[in-house]
Amino acid sequence: MKADVTDALAGDLPSDLPTGLVPPAGTPAVTFTSGGHALLGVLHLPAGPGPHPIVVLLHGFPGNERNFDLAQALRRAGYAALVFHYRGSWGVGGSYSWGNVLEDAARVTRAVREDAVAAAHRLDPGRLALVGHSLGGFAALMTAAADPAVRAVVSVAAFDLGKAAAACRADPGARAAYTSAWDGELLPLRDTSGAALVAEMEAAGEAWSLAGLAPRLADRPVLLIGTGRDSVTPAETHHHPLVEAYRAHPVPGLEHRLYPTDHALSDHRLTLARAVTGFLDRRLAD
Repeated sequence: MKADVTDALAGDLPSDLPTGLVPPAGTPAVTFTSGGHALLGVLHLPAGPGPHPIVVLLHGFPGNERNFDLAQALRRAGYAALVFHYRGSWGVGGSYSWGNVLEDAARVTRAVREDAVAAAHRLDPGRLALVGHSLGGFAALMTAAADPAVRAVVSVAAFDLGKAAAACRADPGARAAYTSAWDGELLPLRDTSGAALVAEMEAAGEAWSLAGLAPRLADRPVLLIGTGRDSVTPAETHHHPLVEAYRAHPVPGLEHRLYPTDHALSDHRLTLARAVTGFLDRRLAD
């Protein structure tokens, strides 16, 4: 059995880009200023002169799963993949809040298209995609909806803050559950609390409903990936209703997948990489 699994995994692993290309692949540390604070990031650059299409990877709450394996898979496929930390998280200055996450995502999405950044790292500002997981999936869809220059967007196990806010307003038990759960995830974050995060979410309400973004995403390719064994973003609450809303509007470029896995896609990482790179190859071509 072990040999079979090993052979299967070996067959799934894509080859690295050819050696000898100039410039070679690199992994430079980068910073972007947002709200007066320096956001720390790592850019996974493919080999070759480029210009390379860009993927901004948005991690979830509080950032324990940052999808560096996905960044490496994207680099192997020829994409420049950026992973960064939001304000108030993992040693970055400032306060953590949902609003700051959205501001930071929007700022970085603009920054990678700036002439100086694009020239320094051989990036193609005209081929930019967002890929986000969990809270990052929410941020990816919100950011793409507000920025028409984003060519494609992938949302993986997205946490729909608008839907969660409605549940909290309707049920004090749901509010208490979210408050308690988020209080248990604060170690890498600063200047926030479960109660503050719930209050901010409730105040935003429908403005943070992912279903409501359909009109602004109708001209873009969108890939929604759901997770069938997920207690954080159950598919029946966070994935299926969103797929139906985007079908109904419609969003003509919609693609969707549902995998029988947990919130982190722990046993579907290669499947996830293939799905994301395949979607971008189809949708982000010149």
